[in-house]
Amino acid sequence: MIPQLAWRAATQLSPRLATKAAYLWVLKGALAVWAYQRRLKRKELFPPFMFVALTNTCNLRCQGCWVEKEGTAHYLPEQDLDHLINSGKKRHAYYYTLLGGEPYMYKNIWDIFKRHPDCYFQTITNGMLFTEANVKRLKQAGNVTPLISIDGWKEQNDLRRGEGVFESADRGMERLKKAGIIFGIATTTTGKNMDEVMTDEYVQHFINKGAMYIWYYIYRPVGEHPHPEYCMSREQIIEMRKRLLRLRRKHPIVIIDTYWTAEGEAFCPAAMGLGFHVGPQGSIEPCPPLSFAREKLSDNGGDVFQTINNSEFLRGFQNFVKDRTKGCVILEHPQELMEFMRSHQVTDFSTRDAFTEYDASKPRHSHHLPGDEIPEDYWVYKLLKKNVFFGMGALG
Repeated sequence: MIPQLAWRAATQLSPRLATKAAYLWVLKGALAVWAYQRRLKRKELFPPFMFVALTNTCNLRCQGCWVEKEGTAHYLPEQDLDHLINSGKKRHAYYYTLLGGEPYMYKNIWDIFKRHPDCYFQTITNGMLFTEANVKRLKQAGNVTPLISIDGWKEQNDLRRGEGVFESADRGMERLKKAGIIFGIATTTTGKNMDEVMTDEYVQHFINKGAMYIWYYIYRPVGEHPHPEYCMSREQIIEMRKRLLRLRRKHPIVIIDTYWTAEGEAFCPAAMGLGFHVGPQGSIEPCPPLSFAREKLSDNGGDVFQTINNSEFLRGFQNFVKDRTKGCVILEHPQELMEFMRSHQVTDFSTRDAFTEYDASKPRHSHHLPGDEIPEDYWVYKLLKKNVFFGMGALG
């Protein structure tokens, strides 16, 4: 697998973009985790990575999406974003995942890439806006990797995302491949699509399209219309884990998850303080589906380190999760989670009534599988999990 992946990178990627990714993404990412580990020893709280929702606007209306797109349009003030990135640079944090809504509907996104050429940005996108002009802009920037959301073959994907989305995203991938841009696929695994997205044929399709990595997520029933019929059973999650290991050994593409450590134990990045989420109103939240916060980027004169490090809410959330599960409290303990949120007098930044939505949720299985842990069985991924993938090495 490794020689084939190296050959793909050497023959398909722009040498300039590959070199920048190796330095800004891989090397600086490892340094960010190292700095995070040092902060842990000092009992300081500041993540090496951040999710940043630039806007809640979107050109799609996907089933099961937690982002409210019908009300007031919000755009993260550029000053707030610069506060975050500049505070991060002082702590060796140079990697930011930009999402929305649809991040490419944020009119000044290209200025962000230019203002911070020493940072690396991942954009989680539906892939509908990769015109020839935008692909050219991405290549010129050189510090961006698009992560395109695809949730199965055409029928399943378009059932959730809308008619014609699969084919449109496919055309965008062809343009990205032609330009030699590093991009990946984000697939939400559901109870309906698991048997098709965790297959050789599915992975091979995106290898042929030029994707260098694929990132799997487990579906969470959140939002005004949560669609619980997409939820996965415990048996399906165990099968997903088994298939991940098999696919990793077979295909020349990096297969990522943020759910399990190298030892196969469940893992929550927010509970470890490895990554928090910033909403389009500048709210600092535990993770993307949890749009609750007490602090904003503009607090403390824009000193984001001070704001996060002194946050009783974010520190309390870590303890709340660790006392209950190694997995996802959204799935396992939704009512207790809302009690915790209310006890900290947080603000709901969803622009809906997220409290009521979570109160009505039914506890479900997450990736925490006590007694059924399956360790990584391939040395490459053992190494990557401990040192690169979302700072897994921070677990020790």
